[in-house]
Amino acid sequence: MPSTMNSPRFFRLLGSVLAGAALSAIAVGARADEVSVAVAANFTAPMKQIASDFEKDTGHKVVPSFGSTGKFYAQIKAGAPFEILLAADDETPIKLEKEGDAVRGSRFTYAIGKLVLWSKKDGYVDDKGEVLKKNEFQHLSLANPKLAPYGEAGLETLKALGLLDAVQAKFVTAENITQAYQFVASGNAELGFVALSQVYKDGKISEGSAWIVPAHLYQPIRQDAVILAKGRDKAAAESLMKYLRGDKARAVLRAYGYDF
Repeated sequence: MPSTMNSPRFFRLLGSVLAGAALSAIAVGARADEVSVAVAANFTAPMKQIASDFEKDTGHKVVPSFGSTGKFYAQIKAGAPFEILLAADDETPIKLEKEGDAVRGSRFTYAIGKLVLWSKKDGYVDDKGEVLKKNEFQHLSLANPKLAPYGEAGLETLKALGLLDAVQAKFVTAENITQAYQFVASGNAELGFVALSQVYKDGKISEGSAWIVPAHLYQPIRQDAVILAKGRDKAAAESLMKYLRGDKARAVLRAYGYDF
């Protein structure tokens, strides 16, 4: 009597088991796919929420790094393994496209940011920004305009108001918008220009006092997303870009005061 292990039926069964295991492994691999994302510092809070939702909804994992767009550009040029850039401007993604470091046709505006003058102290900043004209403060926090679009927008606002020369000596210059916020939150600066998303949630300022700077005082802060060369043809990267355009992600954007 022939051995069961040598029978054709056994080998058909074994083949089916191995095929099923292979398909399961592929499915698990797809669910466990990761995407490395360079995220503009102003988008930290909303991105953490979006990433959590994205992981639950798709099975892909987001590996985010938060910082200034200017520094990310230098890191990308030096070969950093980012697969997506969520910039704080539109110029950097365009530049990366032209230089061959990003996938052409993948870029889109995921958010339009808003600038706010903020103080941790209740009642310190009035709703018209007159506190700037009074010039009674000692320190004004501002992200480095050369690296951070929100810092540049703050500079443009002061120029438009004719106040730059009067207050420039009081600048506390931060490396990025997160540090600009921290200077004010810690009391090292009485007030500062920060991203509205850092101090706004569900339709209101979450703490302290603020003046939402009128949009005509600075150039629109169009924040573009782009797939980088290292993310080309990566399922998780393409899935996240699609997710950012969806209703769920945009509801988060609205909650943090962004337009799109």
